[in-house]
Amino acid sequence: MANNTEIVLGFDFGMKHIGIATGQTITKTASPLTCIPATDGIPDWNHIAKLIEEWKPNTIVVGLPLNMDGSVQLITLCATKFAKRLQAKFNLPVNLVDERLSTWEAKQRLRSYTKKLSAKQLAQINAEAAAILVEQWLNRD
Repeated sequence: MANNTEIVLGFDFGMKHIGIATGQTITKTASPLTCIPATDGIPDWNHIAKLIEEWKPNTIVVGLPLNMDGSVQLITLCATKFAKRLQAKFNLPVNLVDERLSTWEAKQRLRSYTKKLSAKQLAQINAEAAAILVEQWLNRD
């Protein structure tokens, strides 16, 4: 029997940090991978290329940061540009996912383990938010 598992790589875009997570279609779950630095929204593309080579995703998910009322803001345009660059560089399908409240939810998940977040946990918030985005996309039906 053929294995039809699809791998998804998710990105929580930020101007200073980009959280990255992986997920798969069988269990529809995701796990935080890492958080990489960005300079004015520009990541180390070689680092992303290594992750794509390692995980071999079928699909990429990028969080779309909208205002609470659904309107577009400057970061929305930057995230959209990042998504287009991912698609152009790696020739993979890229899906945008509404990321409203994903960072808040990531903080709540991490706080469920402890009252005060450590510096390491704070650094992982973006990767946890990316995992939430991947799960949202996997469970979209």
